[in-house]
Amino acid sequence: MEGDSHGIGKALGRQGAAAAHHHLVRTHAWAVVSSFCDSDRVRTALSLTEKHYPQHLEELHGLAEGLDLPFEKVFAWNCRGDIWTMSPDGCTTVQLPGIQPVVAHNEDGDPGLRAGCAMATVRPKQGHTFSAFVYPASIPGHTFAINDAGLVVTVNNIRSRRSGDGLPRMVLTRALLDCASPEEAIDLLRAMPRSGAFHLTLASPGAKDIFSVEFTHEDVSVVRLMAPSSHANHLIHDRMGKEEQVVTASSQSRQRRGDAMIALAGEAGVEPLAILRDTNEEALPIYRTQPDDPDNENTLATAHFAIGADKVECTVYDGPESVPRFRFSNDALCFA
Repeated sequence: MEGDSHGIGKALGRQGAAAAHHHLVRTHAWAVVSSFCDSDRVRTALSLTEKHYPQHLEELHGLAEGLDLPFEKVFAWNCRGDIWTMSPDGCTTVQLPGIQPVVAHNEDGDPGLRAGCAMATVRPKQGHTFSAFVYPASIPGHTFAINDAGLVVTVNNIRSRRSGDGLPRMVLTRALLDCASPEEAIDLLRAMPRSGAFHLTLASPGAKDIFSVEFTHEDVSVVRLMAPSSHANHLIHDRMGKEEQVVTASSQSRQRRGDAMIALAGEAGVEPLAILRDTNEEALPIYRTQPDDPDNENTLATAHFAIGADKVECTVYDGPESVPRFRFSNDALCFA
């Protein structure tokens, strides 16, 4: 899809409208978040978005129009992790720095939204073209994505108890898709007022470094990874040790299992897809398919980014043993 911000948002809204009306607006999560529509936190977030990122506010207006839902509720939904600690998002990421870096990511979310999810290639009039996994009623940027500059972004939910006034975390990650490098993205996060918390993995072609970034309302922590690592949607950086957060049993289990598999791999080498497809911990596995998952999350897609000297190749899977559903690269940003 291409065009101005409003038109792109409207197209995204139409794409996800059926799932939003048939499932999302009937959920407890939507009801809880909608109750904050008139809160001071959301009003401040709206004002800051209008000031710093009017183009993304227009995208949100278009999204609401395409969904045929009230803008106030759609905007609040895109602030959900900033206003509600138990926002239903999860995810696991495996990061392999080195001569041929790899970033791999499980996108975990509400299984009731699966039918409305999509891979979207967006060509805005201003800013970088990008491909991203999108949910119904949400702007792009808070899942996994790659832009035409080769910037790879994967995002894990952080359930912070200390969010505050600032830009919605999902608006910030949408803005990151207009950055040309991890360093530019990190500078943006440090410069802008932040409301909620996220973990990001950032990488780009021609660089051996992979950056693990945890940001909250109060701080931004950046770790340049030197060895294989995993991240399962809670704060793990030493610098963030005093932050108050909710760590679910699933998040703890996935982190523990991912770290153990990396440690056991040794000289044989880490297989990131094997980690992301692991179900060894039957009650709380990394690859999540249970209808009674305690966080109400299932793995909806798995992305594998192979980072080369001058481009990034991405494959996206929609099942644990499937062949790739999509293949694309930053220099083409088209599906094979």
